[in-house]
Amino acid sequence: MAAKRILSGMQPTGTLHLGNLEGALKNWVQLQYQYEMYCCIVDWHALTTMYDRTDQITSQAIEVAADYIAAGLDPERCAIFIQSHVKEHAELHLLFSMITPLGWLERVPTYKEKRENLGLNDESLSYGLLGYPVLQAADILVYRAHAVPVGKDQIPHIELTREIARRFNRLYGEVFPEPEQMVNEVAAVVPGMDGRKMSKSYGNAIYLSDDPDAVRAKVNEAFTCPTKIRKSDPGIPENCVVCQLRRTFDPDGYLPSWEEDRAGTRGCVQNKRELTDVINARLAPIRARRAELLADPGQILRYLESGADRARATAEETMKAVRHAMGLG
Repeated sequence: MAAKRILSGMQPTGTLHLGNLEGALKNWVQLQYQYEMYCCIVDWHALTTMYDRTDQITSQAIEVAADYIAAGLDPERCAIFIQSHVKEHAELHLLFSMITPLGWLERVPTYKEKRENLGLNDESLSYGLLGYPVLQAADILVYRAHAVPVGKDQIPHIELTREIARRFNRLYGEVFPEPEQMVNEVAAVVPGMDGRKMSKSYGNAIYLSDDPDAVRAKVNEAFTCPTKIRKSDPGIPENCVVCQLRRTFDPDGYLPSWEEDRAGTRGCVQNKRELTDVINARLAPIRARRAELLADPGQILRYLESGADRARATAEETMKAVRHAMGLG
């Protein structure tokens, strides 16, 4: 029996960070051995907020590809490719946009959150931003994916994808499976240095590309428990970014540090120094592999071309079925 398919992707809006690694990439690396996997770099999605900086997208897509591979994705095992290199995504998006009610898009909570968090005005609120979930549905369904690894914030998008698949099948006949959401329940939400969720948009992230000194500087600026002024003050590890990151990236060794912090026998300086060592040890092999890849961009481009060829073959089979079902061509 053929392996079931899954599709995942990230935007090339900058190099990836620890939140991406812990929340998604680590899980993808495991899943590539269990599924037929397509790992997309969604450059068209990046245009929803980078339409005025398009000159940066290609170079950042190459950086993201390096991050994917350095984190453990095997381009021989899974198809790693750039979204715009497989034009079938755009064709299916266009066809889906004709059958997707406007009300479905207006109720997606991430649209409202993105609009508010990025402070977008009326001129910046594009059709592309509103229609983002339709393109995402096309990304998934053009491979007739059985499931999608997502964070909890993406669940409404997957439900919308299922609704679009259902409506298409009802109108034109059974073509698409309704993909399941694969929520990684064990993945921690990685806090940024300011206590909010780690995000490129917030400027509070530690990146996979950061060198040891950059990591040290960022950790030294991280928020700690506001009630712990002196070393002897009892800490509340649950309220401390440094302690939370220690638990995430040192799950087998963090507990003594938490107990000492809570008892007031260790201070924030020690916590930050040890966390810096933990994160740098975690990033060391990724940094080395990343540097090796970026020293030969041609190799990355060959991986992306090969991945796009594999993705395109599958996507074109889907589009043949779609055109036939709709009576087009």
